[in-house]
Amino acid sequence: MIWIGLILLAVVATPLLIERNRLTMNDAARGSAPGQFAELSRGVTHYFWFGPQNGPVAVCIHGLTTPSFVWRGITKGLALMGYRTLIYDLYGRGYSDRPSGVQDRQYFLSQLNELLDREGVNGRITLFGYSMGGSIATCFAAAAPDRIERLVLLAPAGMGLTPNKIMDFIAKAPLIGDWLMLALFASFFRKGIKAESTQATNVPHVFEQQAEQLEYKGYVSAVLASRRGILTDVLRDEHRAIQAAGIPVLAIWGKEDSVIPASAIGTLAEWNRAAEHEVIPEAGHGLPYTHANQVIDLVRNHLMAKG
Repeated sequence: MIWIGLILLAVVATPLLIERNRLTMNDAARGSAPGQFAELSRGVTHYFWFGPQNGPVAVCIHGLTTPSFVWRGITKGLALMGYRTLIYDLYGRGYSDRPSGVQDRQYFLSQLNELLDREGVNGRITLFGYSMGGSIATCFAAAAPDRIERLVLLAPAGMGLTPNKIMDFIAKAPLIGDWLMLALFASFFRKGIKAESTQATNVPHVFEQQAEQLEYKGYVSAVLASRRGILTDVLRDEHRAIQAAGIPVLAIWGKEDSVIPASAIGTLAEWNRAAEHEVIPEAGHGLPYTHANQVIDLVRNHLMAKG
């Protein structure tokens, strides 16, 4: 019986020890990072500007597991279009700090508002949101429609997630869910990266950079906090408010996306009948880094059609 108890103790302790021994995101880890850093109310935020100094401002918000580097292909295209583009790492990802707490909309909106204030961005912006970043962008636009020139959503969350029994259980179970997340997520995440890594990308080494996130303490917990937080929000009222405010919306989807359900297109079309929709036939969920050129072409066509 003692041996059984010791084995069980080892099983329980192993994920906790692995997390404890992961690297800490600190000044030393940020030593080789490109871009700049801002000390905001909840900690350090890593960010980067691209494009001409005096161009119209675009802001790009990344997704649940993919830090700001996934926008590098998009930012090149936006710079050629004359945009001055801001990308940044959400708390818990990339080179930003990993503050604890529920990652609900206010958690993310305060980070974005503080960063824009610090950088002196007072005028109207074109706001891009990818996956979970689509939910954040939608909430921001609905809360401050006078600050938005247009909204571009890439495979956006906010219309419901594809059911996943394991992740759904983890998200709903306060203690055992935390342990299961630490025990299982890394394996699931690496498997997903491997499946996607056969695709050509517009961002060099993007899959290696995704996998590197697992090396840092707090990343897995941040993913779970967002899954329990902003990703539980169904944004019907927000999309209706965006339509009522007259904000132009372009939504771009991957036909082969297994993360955001296909029904999301119809749902968004019902909530905002003025939104324009484009589907990239061969694309999955990784639109910013697997199909950046097609995304930029669609954005350019959208702008030209709007005059």
